[in-house]
Amino acid sequence: MTGYWDGPEGEHCAERTWFTTRVGAAVGLVGAAYRIILLRPGSALAALQTAAADSVTMATLGAVFGLGTCLSAQVREEPHSPLDYFVGGCASGAVVGARARSYFAGTTACLGLGFTAALLKIANIEGWRLTGPPKL
Repeated sequence: MTGYWDGPEGEHCAERTWFTTRVGAAVGLVGAAYRIILLRPGSALAALQTAAADSVTMATLGAVFGLGTCLSAQVREEPHSPLDYFVGGCASGAVVGARARSYFAGTTACLGLGFTAALLKIANIEGWRLTGPPKL
């Protein structure tokens, strides 16, 4: 598997989950860097703890998304459905709610991440582009 979008959903679950976990960890590191720069923790140890916690949280969200999407596609036997991405995004949102210990945060994150992921899948299916020259 050369890319995340290559091949039907529900196959190569381990590779897809590993990819989304790495992307989540990278996003977590970038977010932690901004958080450390803007909020200035009191010590280097506090900065390291912040970076580790943020990176692990985002890597976990990526892993949950990858597994949720892949398992949903396997169970439903519908490999190119935006609903699979909604399920993966919603599962990640539930993890956010558990981390925040808040039902409201979990519900909001579930809906927000689920709809965003489904929209991303629809955009990929339809061939929408965000950059580059327009197709005429």
